[in-house]
Amino acid sequence: MAPQPSRTPAADSVRRVVGPVVDEAGLHLEDVTVSRAGSRSVVRVTLDLPEDAVGSVDSDTLGEVSRAVSAALDADDVVPGAYTLEVSTPGTSRPLTEPRHFRRARTRLVTLALVDGGTVHGRLVDVVREDAGGTVLVLEDGTRVALAQVRTGKVEVELKRLDETAGDDAGDARTDEEG
Repeated sequence: MAPQPSRTPAADSVRRVVGPVVDEAGLHLEDVTVSRAGSRSVVRVTLDLPEDAVGSVDSDTLGEVSRAVSAALDADDVVPGAYTLEVSTPGTSRPLTEPRHFRRARTRLVTLALVDGGTVHGRLVDVVREDAGGTVLVLEDGTRVALAQVRTGKVEVELKRLDETAGDDAGDARTDEEG
């Protein structure tokens, strides 16, 4: 079962105010939560790129949108009293449960936990809607998994070795310094 965005009157009010700001920035409003922490409220806004985009929200964009969200909340005064604003992205730890999540994970290594108890691991290259009405995940090796057969998925963090990321540039730099 896919987690649903938070639905409380306070979160809905914040969503109504910040939604247009997020849309204007070309981002997707993933979730909004409002909770109490002592005498203050904590407003958490989770943003993501549109589902057809590959990559992640860069820190400059996140900072700009965070300032615009803060200004909109202050102007509309939907959060009474003092509050702390946290604007973030879902990160790689978000479980992949909805077609949108899988589309955002294209090009990434994923592990899929299947409803029959099995697992599938590989690089997700596409998410397609087939004529029969089902969504299918396509892995780099050609494996096709019906989304209806996936209980949950997760993105695997890839850590590259230093020599793989440096490539020939490290050798070129050494050569330039030597001669």
